[in-house]
Amino acid sequence: MPKKPLPETEETLADIDGESPEAVQYAIRLVNVSRVYDFGDSEVVALKDVNLDVAPGNLVVVSGPSGSGKTTLLNIVGGLDYPSGGRVVIMDVPIGDYDETFRATFRLTNTGFVFQSYNLISTLTALENVMFPMQLSDKDCGTLRANATKLLEDVGLSNRFNHLPWQLSSGEQQRVAMARAMANDPPIIIADEPTANLDSESAETIRGLLVKLNKIGKTVLVVTHDEDIISLPEARHLRMSDGVLSTDA
Repeated sequence: MPKKPLPETEETLADIDGESPEAVQYAIRLVNVSRVYDFGDSEVVALKDVNLDVAPGNLVVVSGPSGSGKTTLLNIVGGLDYPSGGRVVIMDVPIGDYDETFRATFRLTNTGFVFQSYNLISTLTALENVMFPMQLSDKDCGTLRANATKLLEDVGLSNRFNHLPWQLSSGEQQRVAMARAMANDPPIIIADEPTANLDSESAETIRGLLVKLNKIGKTVLVVTHDEDIISLPEARHLRMSDGVLSTDA
């Protein structure tokens, strides 16, 4: 199959918006995806011929033991890593057909990430952390600030705009991360153990935010050991074991 022509690299978010989510067949599609890491004379097979179809608006939860390939799966779906074999299609776009500049911009536009360790920028305030992914937007700074303010209000942090990460609790930091994930209103939210380091009240808040995002039409892919997320009635539960993704969960 011939590759699509590469887009121009100096693009704003609006330039690479594809079809609306309603017109997309697959938010996420993996076809025989494998990932092998070489370490000198040895290799580690992280993913083995993984196949996955996720329609727009689905909530998918992947569980499994540590080291089974769950985070590698998320990194490949999010374009942070690339498969050794197979095909990755995100929002009906075969992202492996494009150069890294396009993939980075596409990733920023179409996926929002929530990490176990929050990954906030330590020198930026909560508001600045949320604004950071908006850097490719062609909107003026005032509009971006207003948008980031609204996102922090939506996660209950209206009194924490100017706090640095170290001044926030773990739960508050994860809520900032949730707001940041929505900075560019992406159709896909990817969460890697989003409640693992949180107290019970904060974990329940994050679960509620994930469900809320799914209910407004976001495709949500979560890797977790959290039984309260795994058992959500809205969730399609998959299991990862030794690099193999199974529906037997």
